[in-house]
Amino acid sequence: MSEFSDEDYSKGTQKRKSKLSCKAEGIEDKDKDKETEENAEGRILRVSQRATRKRKREVAILKQTLMSKGKKAWSWSSYLEEEKAIAAPPKIFKEYQSFPYNKNGFKVGMKLEGVDPEHQSMYCVLTVAEICGYRIRLHFDEYPECYDFWLNADSSDIHPVGWCEKTGHKLHPPKGYKEDEFNWPAYLKKCKAQAAPKSLFENQNTTVIPSGFRVGMKLEAVDKKNPAFICVATVTDIVDNRFLVHFDNWDESYDYWCEAASPHIHPVGWCKEHRKTLVIPPDYPHGKHFSWEKYLEETSSLPAPARAFKVKLSHGFQKNMKLEAVDKRNPGLIRVATVVESDDHRIKIHFDGWDGIYDYWIDADSPDIHPAGWCGKTGHPLQPPLSPLELVEALEQGGCPTAGCRGVGHIKRARHMGHHSVVNCPYSEINLNKEHTLSDRLSGETPLNNPPMHWNRKSEINERSASPIINNRKCPSPSHTGVKAAPHLQSSKEEDTDVKLLCKKPVMCDVKEKKYRGEHTKELAGKDGCEERKMENEELSVNETKDSKETNSRSSHLQPVILSSKLTIPGFPLRWEQQSKLLPTVAGIPASKVSKWSTDEVSEFIRSLPGCEEHGKVFKDEQIDGEAFLLMTQADIVKIMSIKLGPALKIFNSILMFKAADKNSHNEL
Repeated sequence: MSEFSDEDYSKGTQKRKSKLSCKAEGIEDKDKDKETEENAEGRILRVSQRATRKRKREVAILKQTLMSKGKKAWSWSSYLEEEKAIAAPPKIFKEYQSFPYNKNGFKVGMKLEGVDPEHQSMYCVLTVAEICGYRIRLHFDEYPECYDFWLNADSSDIHPVGWCEKTGHKLHPPKGYKEDEFNWPAYLKKCKAQAAPKSLFENQNTTVIPSGFRVGMKLEAVDKKNPAFICVATVTDIVDNRFLVHFDNWDESYDYWCEAASPHIHPVGWCKEHRKTLVIPPDYPHGKHFSWEKYLEETSSLPAPARAFKVKLSHGFQKNMKLEAVDKRNPGLIRVATVVESDDHRIKIHFDGWDGIYDYWIDADSPDIHPAGWCGKTGHPLQPPLSPLELVEALEQGGCPTAGCRGVGHIKRARHMGHHSVVNCPYSEINLNKEHTLSDRLSGETPLNNPPMHWNRKSEINERSASPIINNRKCPSPSHTGVKAAPHLQSSKEEDTDVKLLCKKPVMCDVKEKKYRGEHTKELAGKDGCEERKMENEELSVNETKDSKETNSRSSHLQPVILSSKLTIPGFPLRWEQQSKLLPTVAGIPASKVSKWSTDEVSEFIRSLPGCEEHGKVFKDEQIDGEAFLLMTQADIVKIMSIKLGPALKIFNSILMFKAADKNSHNEL
């Protein structure tokens, strides 16, 4: 019988301990697995519960009822059911388009710094002028209210006071202040105003993702105001995850901010690779033989690396999906809208119940579109679809005859809350295709009659070239086109640019056809709409009847002489001579010349009329330029401008004389 040594005993003990330890570990592992499984199940359950709560919230939002005075209650859920339609799912919207996490903390009167939407390279001093739900209306300090603009409270375009100084950006001070003399603390003290707290600016907390773009790098970019054009461009500024695109040798008003995944930008050589036309900088001396390699060498610049351009993902919007969209013609309003068409990176929206002439294209990543229920969630009023009954009632109630407008809004934007005639209606056919109804805030000059989008402001394009490069040699800006339009531009998918005729009776207006950027566009020769002309004729007929009944005891030269556009030529010289004596400053000036007048020139002319000296300021304050002046009726001058009948007749008579002079000169030819 053998005996165990101490060493053997020790080994046996260790083995038993090891077995016990393994058993214990096995039990622990099982417990851990069970715990892990339970944790996983718990996480899944929590995610599921969150998703359920989210769906319930979304359903609850869609069930919210809109109550309008004297109108039937409206809700998204009922509307979608009635129309058998679907709302665009919230998941396809960008974070800044979707439901916000925080409330709008801005207050009226707070001051801040922000990008001018019409000159996106500029940062300006701004004041919060109005709060509506999650949106704010911003005012350029010391400028008229007509330049105010709306944006969302989480916009990347606004920054706290002092941001420009901190980041090395140039701040444009209020009108009347010199840049080197402007000081925020002193200005806030003088205005007795509060700077908006830094905590309100969502973009201050943005996580910056490293980008391959650097200031000075070159690329090829789409001109957003003329989407068929892809042009030579430069990165001129970088802020967080966005950079500023500037078109070489072009006006800065065409600059825009974008991100690396923007569908509007491409690396150098993209046009050549995809057989697209590249628009080169104006005044470039080697236009006929443009070479990127040579151009980069001449400008001592680098191309943005191809890796810096991110993949452009499909937007996910489909035809007939419904959503909420800002009305670009009345930016303070958000309406129920439907996607009626789409392309790779844009959607065409239709405001439900409205005529299709108001449809327009918008970028799918625009901050002005939101999922159904966004207004209800943020406390912003939503304009429900127009009903056929509302259209009929609007026509019967008088006021502005434009169906659906209800007299809300004005072509001068925030300066006026409403309007009474088609002249100032943002939805009237005479204003429908005007991209700019205001003079430029910085220049103070009246904009050209043709809007910059898709229109040639200087000369017609009548030559075409198959060359993949366009030499824009003589044009100071993208829309000042001295280019030869390539044939492919004709078939490229663009925004609808057909200008709608202002009348249904072609007999009453002369129409001439012009070519703009490869498209056939119709323009009214006299720029005065037939609807307006018809209204004027009716007023004239009434006035002439009244004049004929006046007693002979009144001296004829004291009577207001109303020239009718239906006046026959034989009797015309006498009436013209009579008017010339009463209004000598009007004689011989044709409407074609008046239509080009600036607001200052219109104001000066009004002052020159006998007894109208004090009314010139009213026209200047209302920013009435020559084109708008010619469209005014006698009722507009009396009711909207609040001018007494006597002076109003003189002003209206002068408008008729301008138009008569135009017709007279045509007849002589």
